[in-house]
Amino acid sequence: MSFFFTSESVTEGHPDKVCDRVSDSILDAILSQDKNAHVACETTATTDRINIMGEVSTTADIDFEAVARKAVCEIGYDCERATFDGNTCEVNVLMDKQSPDIAMGVNQSYELKDGESEDDNLLGAGDQGMMFGYACDETPELMPLAISLSHKLAYRLTQVRKDGTLPYLRPDGKTQVTIEYEGDKALRADTVVVSTQHDDGIELTKIREDIIREVIKPIIPENLIDDRTRIFVNPTGRFVIGGPQGDSGLTGRKIIVDTYGGYARHGGGAFSGKDPTKVDRSAAYYARYIAKNIVASGIAKKAEVQLAYAIGVAKPVSVMVETFGTSEYSNEKIAEAVNKVFDARPSSIIRTLDLLNTSYAPLSAYGHMGREELGVRWEQTDKTQELLEALK
Repeated sequence: MSFFFTSESVTEGHPDKVCDRVSDSILDAILSQDKNAHVACETTATTDRINIMGEVSTTADIDFEAVARKAVCEIGYDCERATFDGNTCEVNVLMDKQSPDIAMGVNQSYELKDGESEDDNLLGAGDQGMMFGYACDETPELMPLAISLSHKLAYRLTQVRKDGTLPYLRPDGKTQVTIEYEGDKALRADTVVVSTQHDDGIELTKIREDIIREVIKPIIPENLIDDRTRIFVNPTGRFVIGGPQGDSGLTGRKIIVDTYGGYARHGGGAFSGKDPTKVDRSAAYYARYIAKNIVASGIAKKAEVQLAYAIGVAKPVSVMVETFGTSEYSNEKIAEAVNKVFDARPSSIIRTLDLLNTSYAPLSAYGHMGREELGVRWEQTDKTQELLEALK
């Protein structure tokens, strides 16, 4: 049975991604001075204005305004021509301290206070909730094909802007790919959509020709394109006003873009601006780490992992594995092996994935998963042999 599946991505100049970049840049600045900081930073952006708010407990001395302006300018919003200017926009800082009611459960877990553990560095989960990780064998990085191609198109769109190949492009942009499947097999690209901000006065015909030649053809494999593939470039006909000048932005509003493009379930928690004690972020990375090792080991062709937590409690309240009928092992048996190999308590996650030494700003656009080029630990497949041994 054939079906179609679509995923989208956005560039770093999209207004929501501008906010993600600012929030993660502030997080990076704080963690560079204080590894024990607790950070929950959210940013909004609109016409000529950035608002930074949230809660932080830290010994770090950070100029939030300077960090925000630098992040926005690095994206490319550094002059009036870009329709938003990080040098001149208003920046409001509205940060407060973390609630002591939350801190008392995070700094020392329920298990430690209850005498269930002797681990003197056992953090409690920073919130309740569930996080999902996913992997499949559709791409070399073990990501779903539609979101993988969408991210690569978005990144390429930024690349040809910044390297001067297409100097009339501006930072805002969106991409979308629809894949036709036959069962579990990806057959072809049915539709490719690229919308890019551009300088005023550029002919639409030129934009379409340039984007097809410089962005779409280098990214979409030839074997996926056929005479039925539809390609749309700037289908509205004009995209001059973009970024926060064209639409308001908010940290954490692109959670599906950040993960699996809708191909897998999502627990609802956003990533950017949150330190690793927040399991919304760290456990989602760890669930991806588990799922990717399951698929990389050959145990299954697809794997979805759910971790769930209670606030202040270190050990997950549940660990679920779903392989969608692509494994010779039962989901329950794989979950048992996962529990033997992977320690999903927050302190262990932070150590295993080296999350206090990770640069988060580069992750704020083009996806948090599948980013092997960044060398992030949750993309490693170093637990495959242990998983296979545990299944025996």
